[in-house]
This record gives sequence, C-alpha cells and structure tokens, in this order.
Amino acid sequence: MRITLSVFLLALPLAVWAQSPLTEAEAVRLGLARTDLADLERGAAQAAEADVLAAGLFPNPTLSYSRERIDGMPESVEQTWMLELAFDLSGRRGMHREAAIHRVASVTAANAGRRLDRVAEIRRGFHELLFRQQTILTTETWVLRFTRIEGMVDKLTRAGEASGYDRRRLARERQTAEARLAAERAERARVQARLVALTGQPAVTAVAGELLPPPPPSIESALAALDRRPDLQALARRAEAAQLEGRAAQRGGIPDVTIGIGPKYVDNGSTQDNGVALSLSIPLPVFDRQQAGQQRATAEALQARAEYRLARSRAEGELRGLYLQAEGLRATAADYRARALAGSPELLRIAETAYQGGESSLLELLDAYRGALEAETTALELEKRARDARIEYDLLTGSTE
Repeated sequence: MRITLSVFLLALPLAVWAQSPLTEAEAVRLGLARTDLADLERGAAQAAEADVLAAGLFPNPTLSYSRERIDGMPESVEQTWMLELAFDLSGRRGMHREAAIHRVASVTAANAGRRLDRVAEIRRGFHELLFRQQTILTTETWVLRFTRIEGMVDKLTRAGEASGYDRRRLARERQTAEARLAAERAERARVQARLVALTGQPAVTAVAGELLPPPPPSIESALAALDRRPDLQALARRAEAAQLEGRAAQRGGIPDVTIGIGPKYVDNGSTQDNGVALSLSIPLPVFDRQQAGQQRATAEALQARAEYRLARSRAEGELRGLYLQAEGLRATAADYRARALAGSPELLRIAETAYQGGESSLLELLDAYRGALEAETTALELEKRARDARIEYDLLTGSTE
C-alpha cells in the first residue's frame, strides 16, 4: 500500500504538469526546438559551407608519363615522368572563396528569417486558440443563463403569467445557443490540432495568456533596426557575393600558369642518361576572358541591390502602417472593453427584474442576453485583431516576443 501511494505521489506532479495550460513563450520554445527545423537550417548552412570549401581548394596536381621510341633507332627509348600544378596568379580563387563566405552569411540570414516566420506562425496559432477558448467560455456563460430564464418562466407559468409562446421561444433560443457552442468547440478542435503540429507536442488541451497585446515598441526604434532584418541581410550578402564574383571575372585576362617538373630517362641501347624535365604552359586569353561570368555577376549584383532597395522601402511603409494599426486597434479594444462592457451586468439585472415584474416580455430579456454576448464577442474580436497586427509588426521588426 505504501509503495502504491509513493508511486501515485511521484506521478502526481507529472500529471499536473501535463495538464497545465500552455503559455505563448513555451509554445514558441517548443516549436523552435524541433529537430526538423534544426536539420533544415543545418543542411542549408552546410551546403553553403561546402561551396566555401570548394572555392578555397587548390587544383589537383597532374601526374603524366610518356614513353617515346626514336624512329630509325629501335634501341633508343625516352621515358619522362611529369608532375604538373596550376598556379592562380590573378587571385581569383581568394575572391571566389570570399564570395562563398558571403553566401554562407546570406543563408544564415535566410535561416534566421525562416525562424522568425515560424515564430509568427506559432504565435498566430496560439492566440487563435486563446481566442476560441475565451469565446467558448463566453458562449457557455450565455448557455448557462438559460437555466435562470427557465426557472423564471416556470414560476411565471405556474402563476399564469407566462404564455406557451414564451416556452417555445425559449426552446428555440436554447437550441441556437447550443448549436453555436458546438460550432465554436469544433473550431477550437481544429485550431488545437494545428498548434499541436506546430509545437510537436502530443496534445495541447488549453493555453493561458492575454489576448490584448501590450503597446508596440516605438516606430523610431523599429526603423533604426530595419537594416538588421534577416531578409534584408540576406539580400545585402547576396549583392556583396555577386560583386566579388564580378571582380574575380574581371581578372579573366590573367591566365593560370601550369608548371611541371619530373625525371627524364634516355636509353639509346649503349648508354643511359638521366635528367630533369621542366614544363611551363600558359593558356592564351584570346577569346574567353570570362566575359560571360563578369556580365552574369554584374547582373546578379544589380538585381540583388535592386531587390534590397525595393524590399527595404516596402518594409518601411508596412512598418509605419502596422504600427498605426497595432496601436489603434489595441487602444480601441481596451477602450471598448472598459466602456461598453462595464454596464452589461447592470443591464442584465434590470432586464431580469423587469421580466420578473411583468414590465417586459421574454423577447426583450433575450435581446438583453444577446446584446451582452455580442458585446463580449466584439471585445474579443477587437483584441484578436490587435494581437494579429502586433504579431505582424513584431515579424517586420524581427522581434520574437
């Protein structure tokens, strides 16, 4: 019995932890900790690093062997071993390697941008589930209010002060409320499944957090950090890499020099001579001077710089607009909840008292309940829109919170 009790007590904290609501920070941490995402980023970086390795390697030496027999002298044989190696006198190899390093930085920035997109997707899923969760609580409160109405109607019916129409109208209103609640629960199940897929967790039963976002950071600080955005950094590194490739192509008129050295053996039948053979070969850059590579690199650099300027200009405009939207929606949502919802309990009390006293009809009481539900739903929708705008604003500024 003691062993069973000990096992239960040890397992209890794990069960409590498993049932605890998921926070936004925890959801983001779990989503970013997935091995698939790490493998994707590592694979992209390693592929780019392989280009750095390839660009920095010296060309392989060439080992050749020749054997010649002189015509008219069948006993005379010449044998030559030659080890040849090409030397880069133009410095193109170093430029290609430096360009590859810039492309690694571009891939790293792209990985950071992919991570930001992932964070934004997880946050959207989290707050969508939080919105559905709070909407269901509001709808459940609306459904539970029918218990109170049914008690009122039963008392008034026994007293002969309520009609059969009130009963039928109440039944239809209850069916509407139950159908709406079922639809909200079905939508919550869909959103839960999506968040489970994003975080990699076996199940997400509930989330905890605030739907209304805090005030966004100032637009001045966001604009000052705009150039550090991963997508703009990736474009800048691409432009720098293309520029280096173009500089390397401009040196296409400087050929690589291939130098060879090796032993030479001459056997004329009566005597044998040994010596050293030297070779020097230089390709003549008459036709191909890397004109195509220079033009391609120049075009790529031009394209990357143009994309950078366009992306930065668009990001600046979107950032200003999103700041105004996020701040405006947040203020509107906070003001609506503080003012429009403040009088709902009093209005409901007045409506119930009036119905019990026979001063109003059931339709007027139901209208008061529907008004309270719509006010709460509107407040949640405004807060959800403010949160969505804040997530987009954070995505543009490169923030993960």
